[in-house]
Amino acid sequence: MTALLVTAGCSSPYAGNTAPKTGPGNRTIRPMEGCSTSSWTDPADLSPTRTPARCEPRAPVAQPLSQRRKITIATGTLSAEYVAPLEVALDKGEFKAEGLDVTLRVLPTPDALPLLAKGDMDALWAAPEAAVMNGIRGGFDIKWVAGNFSPDPKSKSGLWVKLKDGETASQARLANRTLGTMIGKGSVIAYPVQRTLARHGGGLDKIRYQQLGSADVLTALQNGGVDSAWLLDPVWRKVAGTPGYAFLGGQPLGEPLGGMLYGRTLLQDDVDAGVALLRAYIRTVNTYFSGDYKRNEGFTTYLAKLLKTDKRVLESTPSLRMDWEIRAGTTMRLQSAYEAQGVTKGTPLPESRTVNRALYEEAVGHAP
Repeated sequence: MTALLVTAGCSSPYAGNTAPKTGPGNRTIRPMEGCSTSSWTDPADLSPTRTPARCEPRAPVAQPLSQRRKITIATGTLSAEYVAPLEVALDKGEFKAEGLDVTLRVLPTPDALPLLAKGDMDALWAAPEAAVMNGIRGGFDIKWVAGNFSPDPKSKSGLWVKLKDGETASQARLANRTLGTMIGKGSVIAYPVQRTLARHGGGLDKIRYQQLGSADVLTALQNGGVDSAWLLDPVWRKVAGTPGYAFLGGQPLGEPLGGMLYGRTLLQDDVDAGVALLRAYIRTVNTYFSGDYKRNEGFTTYLAKLLKTDKRVLESTPSLRMDWEIRAGTTMRLQSAYEAQGVTKGTPLPESRTVNRALYEEAVGHAP
């Protein structure tokens, strides 16, 4: 197959007419069998009905590295559904097929960030939270390199309110009321919460935050300890359809708010390994998570066992729309929300400081 070369005049740093290199210099973008025009979507397309990028199952095909690399990925949990593509890739040997020995290590984002910046950790499966933005502003060489998911339209994971007498979902006023969350200020949910509050007479600077443990958020909402709460899958099912509770909004459809973050090791020192890691992740999505994966009972049984969760709980919520791409402007919108919360200051960081799409584009053979 003839190589598709990106000319040196393109703005992408991954360009040129030489063979692929380990480092971040000019790189050849080769077409990937099984990855056609559907394997990339315009980052500027913010349509909630956008179809996520997809290659054929088993594509892009593995391209084993000449020498095996050990890769450690930090993640805050191994039981959440959004981590499933990494666990499946590990279990099914997709990373190994690329010449990667991958370890998933449970570590909170604040603890993982300095390790990622120093090169003691290779990647972080999390989100570009305020702590990440502040770290980049402080000199950390970290970028968001791949997305994770967006919600199904039927999902009601998001902001729920306990209605006061006379209130309805469209009339609930949230100014000067309390919001219960697991992370508190600085989480990526600040962005969708900000959008929702704007429709209900509130603002991120007009509500009171109460940080709670994962098992306490729902309880606090039910007993009146907080007026509203951000309820995740499958917790929101506990109040869905119950009189006195209303769903006000969740994560924007079609827009991932988290995924893979790389530090200097995979951004600069060993880009081949960085691309290989994303290639395995993308292949896993195309093979096992391309559509409504929960319709496959056998796979759902397997996934529940892998995540160590009850199959009935897993089946109680819609499939996530797994999505490796990053939308244009997401980190700017996140930073606007962080600033409104008072957790970041200064001029917002441009996408060139926070996002790198070149690695997943190379993985699917898309030439910018």
